[in-house]
Amino acid sequence: MEINYSVTEEAYIDFNLFHIKNSKSTQKTITIQRVIIPIIYLLIPILFSYILDLPFLFLFVPFFVFSVLWAVFYPVFVYRNVKRTAKKMIREGKNEGMLGNHKMIFSDEGLREKSSKGEKKVYWLGIEHLAEDTDNFYLYNIAVSAFIIPKKDVGNRAELKSYLLKKIGSLESGMKN
Repeated sequence: MEINYSVTEEAYIDFNLFHIKNSKSTQKTITIQRVIIPIIYLLIPILFSYILDLPFLFLFVPFFVFSVLWAVFYPVFVYRNVKRTAKKMIREGKNEGMLGNHKMIFSDEGLREKSSKGEKKVYWLGIEHLAEDTDNFYLYNIAVSAFIIPKKDVGNRAELKSYLLKKIGSLESGMKN
């Protein structure tokens, strides 16, 4: 089986967002920061009212509002920051091998990916798992790196997914937000 596809900046950003949203360690960190910072915001009025001898309620209301806003909007901030950082990384370096036209050739031993900058060969044992969102398939070759295959460039998606699952044996699903 052979697929010709093009990895765009958008597909690369989608991968980064997908990975962050589906990483257990990252989600744990986001949750901790989403809870700890508002608690600190709620402790500040107690400390300031004691030290500065100001009315507690006068200080509590704005800090309460800040804590709620933080808890609600912090994930949005993180995901926006991931997008911005990914765009910067793309624009900083030479990314012809990562972005652009690719050809992936599947065989019984593994896969070969050809791009304008060279060729990569990976045995099926070197693919950790298959993941997907609404727009792309991700063939993870290590925990933080994957081959990105845009679904729009795949003829029969169900056939490709079935083939890859037979070869790899595991699937992680996520939905693009």
